[in-house]
Amino acid sequence: MEVLDVLNLGEIAQYFSKMAMFPVFDCAYYIVSILYLKYEPGAVEVSRKSPVASWLCAMLYCFGSYILADIMLGVSPIDYFHNNSHILLASAVWYLIFFCPLNLFYKCVAFLPVKLVLVALKEVVRTRKIAAGVHHAYHAYHHGWLIMVITGYVKGSGVALMSNFEQLLRGVWKPETNEVLNMSFPTKASLYGAILFTLQEAHLLPVSKSTLICLFTLFMATTKVFMTARHSHGSPFALIESWLCHLLFGSPLGIEDDHHHSAPAAASAPLSPTKTKEELSEVTRKRKSKKAE
Repeated sequence: MEVLDVLNLGEIAQYFSKMAMFPVFDCAYYIVSILYLKYEPGAVEVSRKSPVASWLCAMLYCFGSYILADIMLGVSPIDYFHNNSHILLASAVWYLIFFCPLNLFYKCVAFLPVKLVLVALKEVVRTRKIAAGVHHAYHAYHHGWLIMVITGYVKGSGVALMSNFEQLLRGVWKPETNEVLNMSFPTKASLYGAILFTLQEAHLLPVSKSTLICLFTLFMATTKVFMTARHSHGSPFALIESWLCHLLFGSPLGIEDDHHHSAPAAASAPLSPTKTKEELSEVTRKRKSKKAE
C-alpha cells in the first residue's frame, strides 16, 4: 500500500478513467475499424460500385456495438446517431481511407508504427465501452448479472457479432465466419472483461472501477499491440481455455491448435486472419491495376 501511495496509482487511475474519449481516442477507434473494413475482400470494389453501402458498412464497424446493445436494452437502435460530431468524424475517416487521392491517408494509417499507436488507442475505447455497458445494465437490472455481462460483452465486441449482417450489405454471406463460433481475441477479451466489470459492480471484486479500467486497458493495449506487431492472431487465453475445456467438458487438450494446424489451406481460407485478408486484397488490387494498364 505504501508503494501505491508513493506512486499515486489511485489518482492516476482515477484521472485515466475520466479522460475524455472524443475526439482523439474515438478517431483512432474509427480509423482502425474502417481500416479493417478495407481489408475485407471486395470492400474496395463495393465502395466504388455503391458508396452508400460502403458507408453503411463503415457505420456498422464504428457503431455496431451501440446499435446491438440498444436493441437488447429496449432503446431505439438509431439513438446513437443523434451524435452528429461522431457521425461526421467517422464519415470523414471512411472517405479518407477509401477515396483519398493516391491512397495517401490509407498508406499513412496502415504504416505499422502508426497503426500500432492507433490500435493501442482503440483498446482504450473498447475498455470504456465494456465498463459503460455493464454500468448501464446495472442501473436497469441491479441483480441481473447475466444481463450485465452480455451487455458489456456486446458493447466491447458488437461489431464482430454483427459481422454477418454487415457482410450482407456487401453482398456476401458466410455463416461459417460467425464470431460466436470462431471467437477472436478481442471478442473473448470483451467477454472476460465484462465478467470482471460485472463482479466489480456487484462488489465481489475488491478493486475500484477506475483501477480496473486502467489495468484492463493496459492488458488489452499491450496484448493487441504485441499481436499486431507480430501479425499474430492466436489467443493468450488458449492454454487456459484448453485446460478448462478438458477439465469441464472432456475436450481433448490442444484440439483447437491441432485443428488449425492440420486444416487444409483451402478450407481455412474463409477464416483467414486480418493479415491474410490484407495481403489478398492488396494482391487482387495490384493484378487489376496491371490488367487496366
